[in-house]
Amino acid sequence: MTVTIKDVAKRANVAPSTVSRVIADSPRISEKTKQRVREAMKELGYHPNFIARSLASQATQVIGIVMPSSADQALQNPFFPEVIRGISKAAHEKRYALQMSTGEKESDIYERVVEMLQGRRVDGVILLYSRQNDKLMKYLQKHDFPFVVIGKPHQKAEQVTHVDNDNVQAGKDATTYLIAHGHERIAFVGGNPQYLVTIDRQTGYEEALREAGLPYRPEYVIHEEFLQEGGQEAMKELLSLPEPPTGLVVADDLMALGMLKTLDEIGLRVPEDVSIVSFNNTLLAEMSRPPLTSIDIGIFQLGYEAAKSLMEKIENEAEPIKRIIIPHRLVERGSCARR
Repeated sequence: MTVTIKDVAKRANVAPSTVSRVIADSPRISEKTKQRVREAMKELGYHPNFIARSLASQATQVIGIVMPSSADQALQNPFFPEVIRGISKAAHEKRYALQMSTGEKESDIYERVVEMLQGRRVDGVILLYSRQNDKLMKYLQKHDFPFVVIGKPHQKAEQVTHVDNDNVQAGKDATTYLIAHGHERIAFVGGNPQYLVTIDRQTGYEEALREAGLPYRPEYVIHEEFLQEGGQEAMKELLSLPEPPTGLVVADDLMALGMLKTLDEIGLRVPEDVSIVSFNNTLLAEMSRPPLTSIDIGIFQLGYEAAKSLMEKIENEAEPIKRIIIPHRLVERGSCARR
């Protein structure tokens, strides 16, 4: 026979509503009562179900994950499965489920997320991107709905909990590394220029050039999608210049893989002819030939801390705004050589 909440309530000598509130970990129930109810649940072999938990707390125990537009393309990039793995780990620890929202266009994503929120299908959301003048972020702020951003918010960052790297410093570190190897013609290949991560890494790149007394050359700055094809297109464009760069700061490992493919096709060698420093330090960086020197940004930790912060906001409305910076480090491999 199935054990019910009423059976647990009878064993613990409390009302069934009290058992429901213990399942929801309500602060209105004393720790002593919680312990008694949990002992009764254990003795009877009762496992709380999702519906009971939702009815008691008026919560779903679900976190929404909002992908950038064209999620089918984005999921080709190892960054997203790894950051979702971090989110999933933190959610599992607190028994939250995940719901993903995707769309081909920004307007599609906006409409689907608004429907998700108005239908109270999630308790909070994590945005896996940060773009300028984001309509969805403004909606979340206006309606005071719990959310966390992975990246640096463009508008009123001090009012938004976010988990990020110091991407200006990371871009600077990658560029300085190539300068220290004797490179003077250094290009920057970034993603969508609307994304703050691209802007910050390019800012660091420009700062490193300026401090080294090297000229900023607009033709050396290219923006493409964070995909292998984006890297291939960028490499072809750079190689068509009268004076191609000898060093590349590439904002993503998958893009760098596309650049390696193009260089190999035309017979240029890495690192002998062209040196590359990329970002993310995914498995692709280690498995590529040659292995890529890459900036490790702690992708798993970005996801884990974002989910942890969101659940704290969901469970405590008074939780303060946080700015969490995950450290980065440069991992040296075989894609850079001295000039």
